[in-house]
Amino acid sequence: MQRKFIGNLILLVLLNLLVKPLAIFGIDAEVQNRIGAEEYGLYFSLFNFTYLFNIILDFGITNYNIKYVAQYPHLVKRYMGKIIPLRLLLFLIYVAVSVALALGLGYEGKQLTILGILIFNQFLISIVQFLRSYFAGLMLFKIDTILSVLDKVLLILIVGYLLYFSADKSNFELNWFIAAQTASFFFTFLFALIFILWKVGIPKLHWSPVFNWVIIKRSFPYALLILLMMLYTRVDAVMIERIHPNGKVETGIYAQAFRILDAFVMFGLLFTNLLFPIFSKLINDKLSIKPLLDSASRLLFTFALVTAIGGYFYASEILSLVYDSHIESSVAVFKTLMLTMIPLCMVMVYGTLLTANGSMRILNIFAMSGLVINLILNWFFIQLWGASGAATATLITQSIVAVTQLVFVWKYFALKFLPQLFFRYLTMLVLLLLTGYFLQLQFTNFSGLLIYLCVALVIALISGVIQPKVLLKSLKKSAE
Repeated sequence: MQRKFIGNLILLVLLNLLVKPLAIFGIDAEVQNRIGAEEYGLYFSLFNFTYLFNIILDFGITNYNIKYVAQYPHLVKRYMGKIIPLRLLLFLIYVAVSVALALGLGYEGKQLTILGILIFNQFLISIVQFLRSYFAGLMLFKIDTILSVLDKVLLILIVGYLLYFSADKSNFELNWFIAAQTASFFFTFLFALIFILWKVGIPKLHWSPVFNWVIIKRSFPYALLILLMMLYTRVDAVMIERIHPNGKVETGIYAQAFRILDAFVMFGLLFTNLLFPIFSKLINDKLSIKPLLDSASRLLFTFALVTAIGGYFYASEILSLVYDSHIESSVAVFKTLMLTMIPLCMVMVYGTLLTANGSMRILNIFAMSGLVINLILNWFFIQLWGASGAATATLITQSIVAVTQLVFVWKYFALKFLPQLFFRYLTMLVLLLLTGYFLQLQFTNFSGLLIYLCVALVIALISGVIQPKVLLKSLKKSAE
């Protein structure tokens, strides 16, 4: 399992390195540059709003499905035919709840029109994720990898043409971007549907109230967890736009910094997409999770430390490379959010392990605590500092959740404290901080960041956190 994880991780990272940075920085960021921070701030707020109750679309079924399919692959076709009608019902409930809340918050006119399209986009996204869960559960990671980037490839082609080659490129409009997203999600859905029908066969749809109740009951802990996590990670943009006097602009500033963090988080999530089904199978087969946990932790924590520290010291250079305006206003927000990479990656590893283990009660307690802390901090900090306040609230919340998950995992799985490994992490952290600090004094342009990344790789190797021989051995065996 460790070899399967390493081998497929390399494929995932390479493919996503080619596609997602271009989609985020060449397309999404350029859209914001063209339409301005205020209009994009409105879009970003509405986009995050659609995520608040996104869990109703899925109700934890996708995560539950990955675990179920990984453990009982022979029941896939029969199981699918009963779930599809349930998913359609959940979509109708999601629409009703989202529209009711939007009206309650005072959205109207153009806001409701944009929101309606984004709600439909969320439906397409959720269906694609649901279909991908079958490929992940069946360990068909290559197909899952293609589907993970297909919508981005299509978006790059459509919006890229409109931004850079069309006759009306200088008059780019927000509704073009939203329509292109809809088309990209729809064709990705068709592609995923064709593949799953080819692999599994055409399921016979069957409405079963008893089955639906059993699935909802079993999925509820997963649904509650995702809902709570979605609220405390997405509510900040909505609160900025609603609370702050200059809400739309502040949300646009926050979006500039958050977009780059989100790009790095996407690569971290590639780990969890592989880890969850593999952890589930290891636990089900009563095999040790420690070797895989060690490999994943070393890779992901190294990634988190390098990106967080590099982003902190070279915030202005990175933002200037991507955006045309509000650079100075975004620097403080970006520095704070980049530090959030460290606790976020901890949550990705340990939260995924606890989810695979079925430790939903404790995860929901952690998530509920995180939501309460985040709402309280956002309410006060946004009024005081705007976007910077929301970033600070995010860092504090994620750090508290990460530390509590770490402590619980160590106790539950009886993990031993390894002084040598701790010293290696500490050495790497100190060397990265010193490198970033001194390089920033010498190089005040983008070349300094490139040098930092090269030095950071050497530091990861000499500190012993990354051990090439172990990774190469695993990759060699995975290719056999």
